[in-house]
Amino acid sequence: MSEVVVYRRRTVVSLVMMLFALALGAGGYLLTSLNQNGTFPADWLMSAGPLQFGGPWYLGLAAWFALGLACWGVTAWRLPYADPLILPTAFLLAGLGISMIYRLDQADGKRSAELQMLWLFLAVAAFIALVVWLRDHRRLQRYTYLWFLAGFLLLLAPLVPGLGKENHGARIWIEVGPFSFQPAEIARIVLSIAFAAYLVEKKDVLALAGRRFLGIDFPRPRDLGPILIAWGFSLVILVFQKDLGTTLLFFGLFVAMLYVATERPSWAILGTLMILGLGVLGYNAFGHVQTRFESWLNPFTDYDRNGQVINAQFGFAWGGLFGSGWGDGRPYLTPLAKNDFIGAAIGEELGLFGLCAMVLLFGVIVARVLRAALGSAEGFGKLLATGLAFVFALQVFVILGGITRLLPLTGLTTPFVSQGGSSLVSNFLLLGLMLTVTHQVRRPHVEHAGSGEYVSLSAEATQALPVVVGPRTGATAAGAAAEVPVTPDEAPLPAGPAAEPRPDPVDFGGEAPEPLPSHAEPPAPTEDGEEPR
Repeated sequence: MSEVVVYRRRTVVSLVMMLFALALGAGGYLLTSLNQNGTFPADWLMSAGPLQFGGPWYLGLAAWFALGLACWGVTAWRLPYADPLILPTAFLLAGLGISMIYRLDQADGKRSAELQMLWLFLAVAAFIALVVWLRDHRRLQRYTYLWFLAGFLLLLAPLVPGLGKENHGARIWIEVGPFSFQPAEIARIVLSIAFAAYLVEKKDVLALAGRRFLGIDFPRPRDLGPILIAWGFSLVILVFQKDLGTTLLFFGLFVAMLYVATERPSWAILGTLMILGLGVLGYNAFGHVQTRFESWLNPFTDYDRNGQVINAQFGFAWGGLFGSGWGDGRPYLTPLAKNDFIGAAIGEELGLFGLCAMVLLFGVIVARVLRAALGSAEGFGKLLATGLAFVFALQVFVILGGITRLLPLTGLTTPFVSQGGSSLVSNFLLLGLMLTVTHQVRRPHVEHAGSGEYVSLSAEATQALPVVVGPRTGATAAGAAAEVPVTPDEAPLPAGPAAEPRPDPVDFGGEAPEPLPSHAEPPAPTEDGEEPR
């Protein structure tokens, strides 16, 4: 007999893990000051234009704990069945990033950690607004083409004269007054929603097979339109924005979701070939891309040009397995250690074990979201969860692969960890969508037989309910009356008189007797002792 699993509300477990994650983040902040100065931090200050917030160091820790508990409280209120591991893991990564940024501030005399806390306030506000407004992710499916339009406008916004800003050879920033923002961070979320909504409608057409080559069914030429449009738009981003990382992230997201929707390996093969084409074109067309490839292949041939990568390797070697400890290393020698190369700073002071632990934390988030995708009963949620998990995992893989010389550098940021307001806000929005999807998947419900409607079992205390094909009356485990599906073997017998006997079977010469009808007495034998036919 099959069962419908009913998940319990893991509110207390999630709270304990959240407090543990917040304590670890605060521990890194305090250990940095204790190892360097032997005392706790002197003060805490946040400055936002004419407004300033500050005071003793424990007020900063109180603000940190207040932000985490606020997110947990809103999630427990609006999304009680959301995955209990994702939110604490995200805050643990954010605390690790703020602690490392604070440690780097001690070397250059800046207050970037306080600025990151200010951005964290904005990110938490955006997270709470999303969770309160969007309790069911299926509402997003109604606006497919509006999502496409919004995503394309966000990606092309840096090309607007007077608005876009070029930095390190790539034009991916926009400036509004004293603030700068990277719209591609928000665009990846918007396009994930758009791709999921589009592929739910078109997956049957795109899954049709065309010509067969080398044992693989390739799509029909008429169905290549979507992937060619995505490739062409990626080419526009590469040529005009000169950003290979955003290009690969956008096009890789589309190819991955297309493969999941159609289950055709031919789409993955075609997408991989197109990605290689974008890489070759970017290498031959732009000098900063060639520099990054040379820094990847032969970094030690030119220290002046490749000092960033070389110092990161020295930091990994100095840290060893267990690291030098909070505040006892020299990660500040690596340029851009607060954003692009914050993974190298963590690897130096926390060692290989600390860096691997950070990678495993990212893996926990990806695995839990993919688990929700596997358990989703509707196509949009399945594709949306897959897209969110893939874009998150791809960004982590690309940036960590770049700093460890597994891949060329792309300029992407480490989610939740790197310094940057646009990255932090967008990742908390991504976190809110992940939790919304997992809530809908884990929320207890059963399906009425033959109706296709789902009935909520939110008040139920049971963990598993039998699945039936016909209605059964009676009280549920919590005392509420509900119709629960049953297996065919457990279907109730029809009421009323006994059923009429079946007509005699056609005699084909065999001697096998006919089975007796259910719930009927066997007929009496005839006078000659023979069984009636």
